[in-house]
Amino acid sequence: MSTRKSSEPFWWGLFSVGGVVAAFLVPVHLLLHGLAIPLGWISVSHARMLALVGQPLVKAYLFLLIALPLYHWAHRFRFILEDIGFHSLRAPIAVASYGSAVAGTVVTLWVLFRI
Repeated sequence: MSTRKSSEPFWWGLFSVGGVVAAFLVPVHLLLHGLAIPLGWISVSHARMLALVGQPLVKAYLFLLIALPLYHWAHRFRFILEDIGFHSLRAPIAVASYGSAVAGTVVTLWVLFRI
């Protein structure tokens, strides 16, 4: 009997973690940086924000905030396309969706290293 290892648990794990980040961290981040700071509820200067983004821990936070929801999206998008009838394109859909998440992760790393 042949036992073929699947990468499916890995993608489900990234889906789960990305969903948690998308549900808990993204709304708080958007509230702070999309409303509170622009409306003046919290006063943070542009120079202070740039200095903060230069810190390694903040870069790690931003990396997780951006990259993990990409994998959540990729996994969800893959199964939505399969559910609506694209069963014959299962492999190309997986490569395209997860490849997009990997590309987004690489771009995120590149941008954060340049800051």
